[in-house]
Amino acid sequence: MSAPTLPSGGFWRRLLALTRKEVRQLVRDRSNLIVGLALPIVLILIFGYGMTFDVRSAPVAVVMEDRSPITADVLAGLTLSPFISPVTVSSMREAERLMQQGKVDGIVRIPPDFSRQLTSGDARIQVVVHGAEANRALTIQGYVQAALAQWVAVQTDRAGGRLSRVGPTLGSVTIEQRLWFNAANDSRWFLVPGLIMLILTLLGAFLTSLVVAREWERGTFEALFVTPVRPLEILLAKIVPYFAVGMIGLVLCLLAATFLFHVPIVGSLLVILVSSVLYLFVALGLGLLISSATKNQFAASQLAFLSSFLPAMMLSGFIFDLHNVPAGLRWLGQVLPATYYLELLKSLFLAGNLWSMIVKNCAILALYALALMAATRAVTRKRIT
Repeated sequence: MSAPTLPSGGFWRRLLALTRKEVRQLVRDRSNLIVGLALPIVLILIFGYGMTFDVRSAPVAVVMEDRSPITADVLAGLTLSPFISPVTVSSMREAERLMQQGKVDGIVRIPPDFSRQLTSGDARIQVVVHGAEANRALTIQGYVQAALAQWVAVQTDRAGGRLSRVGPTLGSVTIEQRLWFNAANDSRWFLVPGLIMLILTLLGAFLTSLVVAREWERGTFEALFVTPVRPLEILLAKIVPYFAVGMIGLVLCLLAATFLFHVPIVGSLLVILVSSVLYLFVALGLGLLISSATKNQFAASQLAFLSSFLPAMMLSGFIFDLHNVPAGLRWLGQVLPATYYLELLKSLFLAGNLWSMIVKNCAILALYALALMAATRAVTRKRIT
């Protein structure tokens, strides 16, 4: 069914009228509005405060089989570490029982002849770590070894450069460690950029995937077909309200990153906004394409989740390092626009303005946005099927 064509001067008037209609519909549909505004806040709080890759105050059982003053220094070194919470026990059997019950994550055992071994130059300390969670086990092992290594360095300095093999042999060398682009060694600095990517993906793709499909199910799209509006005007009018919601979510994320989690923004804030706008158009285009193609809300929501949010979380480098996955998954991750947006955010937040990467990734996002909008325009036609 075709509609009469109006002069091109009426484009903005028709677009404004359609946009007003979409805004009213968004405001009346409280569920979408609540999801669009409350979801960023909920995710910020959950990811920022509840999810972390850091290990702090890990309970570690300390078996003091040698009660000499020098072993007390070892315990003091563990106590001073902010990452370890030592629990002194009387026997190895008790320590093993606590580990089996999950009450401690590791055991540090100082043997009964530790002082004598230290004098003879062959002292050893046993470290046992619960290995059920491999990453956590390696982290705790590193913390324990670092605390013991610090004690070794102090004892080496007191002994004039001679010390036994208690962990690594350090001699009189002082090791200074520094982390580039994450000086605080805080996983929130890594999580917050990924969280921004996930929120824009959800707001853009998931919410808009229901817009056109809902109108097809309700039969209101046929009413639009008898008006002189064009498909492009319909799509643009549906994008504008959700674009505004997405930008509100972005602002909330940036405020939380700065004032709640103290994540530095080393790069240009303007570039962050521009790249976010490009990625939001990608997500909006994908959602509208799914909605226009499926014409069913349930199918559209499931397809949007499987094609946008799930790949963005699993294959963009947010959770898993793409260098450590099989080649096929790594190639698939490089196809996702979320991968390029996440790389942009990490660099802009923590490293600064790397312009070669910024220009390349922004160009890729712009091409994705144009391709998705063109595909959406192609499948949205003014006809009743």
